[in-house]
Amino acid sequence: QVQLVESGGGLVQAGGSLRLSCAASKSIFNINVMGWYRQAPGKQRELVVVIRSGGSTNYADSVKGRFTISRDNAKNTMYLQMNSLKPEDTAVYYCNARVVSGYGFNDYWGQGTQVTVSS
Repeated sequence: QVQLVESGGGLVQAGGSLRLSCAASKSIFNINVMGWYRQAPGKQRELVVVIRSGGSTNYADSVKGRFTISRDNAKNTMYLQMNSLKPEDTAVYYCNARVVSGYGFNDYWGQGTQVTVSS
């Protein structure tokens, strides 16, 4: 079991920046994949970015060049630096951890943090 707690959301004007944090209840060193997802009102949850234990990343096209994911294994924390925010980035942002084992995988989710970008 891994508990995840997001923080850092808030209200920001278009063009501004926010940094989200995702603190895990245990070491993230061996967590295979961690990522950020978001869900806007009336829309399905969508992938924002994932980072693998080896450091490789995959970003959604809509955030490439503006968002940066990182993970600090020593602090058991993952971050999402969001720059040049747009109103369409408004959503609840969720942290995800995927733990792979010989039996398959388990997904763990945080409670979400609201990001609102005003125009």
